[in-house]
Amino acid sequence: MRQASAIARRVAAASVSLVLASGAAACAGPKGNGAGSGGDDGEPAKGGTLTVLNRDPQTDFDPARLYTSGGGNIPSLVFRTLTTRNREDGAKGAEVVPDLATDLGRPSKNATVWTFTLKKGLKYEDGSPITSADVKYGIERSFAAELSGGAPYLRDWLIGGDKYQGPYKDKSGKGLTSIETPDERTIVFHLNKPEGEFPYLATQTQFTPVPKSKDKGTKYEEHPLSSGPYKVVANENDGERLRLERNPHWSAATDAERKAYPDTIDVRSGLDSSVINQRLAASQGADAAAVTTDTNLGPAELAKVTGDKELASHVGTGHFGYTNYLAFNPKVKPFDDPKVRQAISYAVDRSSVINAAGGSSLAEPATTYLPNQKSFGHTKYDHFPAGPNGNPKKARELLKEAGHQDGLTITLTHSNAKDFETSPEIATAIQDALKKAGITVKLEGLEENDYADKIHSVEDEPGLFLSHWGADWPSGGPFLAPIFDGRQIVKDGANFNTGFLDDKAVNDEIDEINKLTDLDAAAERWGALDKKIGEKALTVPLFHPVYKRLYGKDVHNIVISDWTGVLDVSQVAVKQS
Repeated sequence: MRQASAIARRVAAASVSLVLASGAAACAGPKGNGAGSGGDDGEPAKGGTLTVLNRDPQTDFDPARLYTSGGGNIPSLVFRTLTTRNREDGAKGAEVVPDLATDLGRPSKNATVWTFTLKKGLKYEDGSPITSADVKYGIERSFAAELSGGAPYLRDWLIGGDKYQGPYKDKSGKGLTSIETPDERTIVFHLNKPEGEFPYLATQTQFTPVPKSKDKGTKYEEHPLSSGPYKVVANENDGERLRLERNPHWSAATDAERKAYPDTIDVRSGLDSSVINQRLAASQGADAAAVTTDTNLGPAELAKVTGDKELASHVGTGHFGYTNYLAFNPKVKPFDDPKVRQAISYAVDRSSVINAAGGSSLAEPATTYLPNQKSFGHTKYDHFPAGPNGNPKKARELLKEAGHQDGLTITLTHSNAKDFETSPEIATAIQDALKKAGITVKLEGLEENDYADKIHSVEDEPGLFLSHWGADWPSGGPFLAPIFDGRQIVKDGANFNTGFLDDKAVNDEIDEINKLTDLDAAAERWGALDKKIGEKALTVPLFHPVYKRLYGKDVHNIVISDWTGVLDVSQVAVKQS
């Protein structure tokens, strides 16, 4: 999970940012959008071309190299995995369901061994059968240095994963012995510690089957063998344009999740965000049947759209498991004093922060670290109640108790990127609020790369800075462990445990929750742990973003889950002329 913030940025990078991967219970745009989906009875109909207009190219289109949540959006059209996300609106969409596998896996008593059975009749685009050996090989190639980029969990969780270097350097030819394939439909994983959330991990594209005989190393991305409803027929300029057409050997009988209504998916990338929104708003020609998977509406654009009833009916609203927050480094004075951290928590004016983030339509106030949806185990708490506008009086009292009766001068580090989350607008809102409590804030703005390097460095981490975190799947585990597990403090690389918390009770509780295979029970425990950690005032939760994205007037069957927070391209249909 150490790279989860990267996925969040990648999938988010428009206005309020995010990928869009999971969310907060309120979710989602209207399903179906009424009649006119293409069939005479108003039901979605097969056929037509869906156009996807994006900023960022779908680079490295190899299942080993993609860092996805729930199988991804465009990748999930081509790559099937052992499990996947439930393709439903809102909270139901935050559930994990079987995909290639018959169920969510059968764990051993201590959740260190997981066994999956593949469905019958699974085939690739060339008609050849999908086997458990292919799933094993697909995972193994993700360990090759030349195919890096995917999530790091398998390296950490599988026995021997920390030493394995992939099939190209494997002289034994046995691969990872911690993955067994006793027959063509059975695959068994042996883990070095209990992991009750293994079914969530099995949604990542590294679990895509790849036949060893078809592997072309780094060139495999040019034409990966499809196990999903669409196959790649063109990949130009490393994912700048992808053209997908139906995989004739995909069977809906083995795939309850992907609807695959359009005949063709045409993905066009490298576009400016404003151009994407203009084209979707105009909905002319092919753009009438177009969507975006990575571009949000910004505050100014949203204001225009809201004033147009017709346009407003073509906006999808979603939530993703993501929190923007102030981070403290307790090794730096005066943030080593809990009273100072508490004072700042009281002084924050969340209303002004939300306005700086684009307004209440694009951001919701946060007083908990975990996002406010059930799958994360969200438990309400507000340890330092400041109301919507801050509590400078209480902040001054705490500062006086800490020996700063004459006020305090501190530095807040932020990014210069105009991302509406760690940017100058948010920093200025914090600066203005803290001034009312007698705290003078000097702003230190850094270019995006320098900012990321500094805040993730154990040696250089600032005392106070803006940060954010997005979950790799909708659970408290990948949210709390990377930030608050003392064993995940990384001294020689990117560190995300910004508060350097190494509390045995917290570490032990993380281990205990990871043993649970009852995901509802685990969620409840994650919520309780969040509340306990929150008392330490190592962060100040600010807001959870809301995603607003346009889609063309001829796009129907809109499904936005709390897992992704964005329109699911596997569900949409386009109007037939």
